Amino acid sequence: MRRRFILAAIAAFIAASSWAQPAAYPAKTVTIIVPYAPGGLPDTIARVVGQKLSDKWGHAVVIDNRPGGNGAVAAQYLINRPADGYTLMMTDLATFSINPFMYRSMAYGEKDFTFVSLTARAPLFLALHPSIPAATFPQFVALAKANPGKYSYGSSGVGSIMQLVMESVKSTLGIDVLHVPFKGTGQSVPAAVSNQVSLVISAYPSLQGFAKDDKLRLIAVTTEKRSQLAPDVVPIAETEIPGFDLAPYIGVTGPAGMPAAVVDKIAGDIAEVLRDGPTLERLRGLGIDAVGGGPREFAAQLALDKARVEKIVKQAGIKPE
Repeated sequence: MRRRFILAAIAAFIAASSWAQPAAYPAKTVTIIVPYAPGGLPDTIARVVGQKLSDKWGHAVVIDNRPGGNGAVAAQYLINRPADGYTLMMTDLATFSINPFMYRSMAYGEKDFTFVSLTARAPLFLALHPSIPAATFPQFVALAKANPGKYSYGSSGVGSIMQLVMESVKSTLGIDVLHVPFKGTGQSVPAAVSNQVSLVISAYPSLQGFAKDDKLRLIAVTTEKRSQLAPDVVPIAETEIPGFDLAPYIGVTGPAGMPAAVVDKIAGDIAEVLRDGPTLERLRGLGIDAVGGGPREFAAQLALDKARVEKIVKQAGIKPE
């Protein structure tokens, strides 16, 4: 009788323990928040990767665009969601590497997040209007030095990665080029095509067609190595500023306190889908270099870019709002 009781108790304990175990992740729809309007790099990557994850997981991955406050609206929403992996955010370096140096106070900090996947990087290109008598980046630098204040560049706004790239170039090389901020590349690139600004900094897809039609001239790329998108375009690092490497990273984050097993599952599955040949080619065609790094790689890239941005902000004398 005692033996039957013990066996029954053991069986009940095993059943209760099994019931208490969380269901394998994911067991339902996953939402990926994007802190910008549809169409930008984070949104594009979220949709490409999200579809592949949905296929792999057998559950829907929904993209939720929450623009505003240079990413602050989405970030604030995310940190108030449960830390169960069912609400994530696909964001770029503005949220964590730029905003801390552009705003005196912020409603969030790194401690409020779990860094899951360093998903991709996107090289930026410097493009000149063809009327500017310079065929290369060094030639443009020489031209700008000889004509202080004559030339201008368009960016996606104050505090954008485009502005920081050019302000770093200006302060390092001692050139005077006027900054003209726009609301996005949808405005800055056409401004360069129409010669309202001399130079524009943007991702490859928004420049490709204009470069092909000789309406813009690509003179440099901001990554340390040449981009497969345009291998003939020489990096800034190979000419005037050795070691120069500043391009947007795009990564997945979640609220602080996510279970390690869930983090590893998401990071591993993202890395796997990014190894898919057609997915790689699709992203490359969109001007995106897949990375597929995990939390450690994300943390390392974050620290590196924060140090770079802090240096640029100090050199350029940019004051936080």
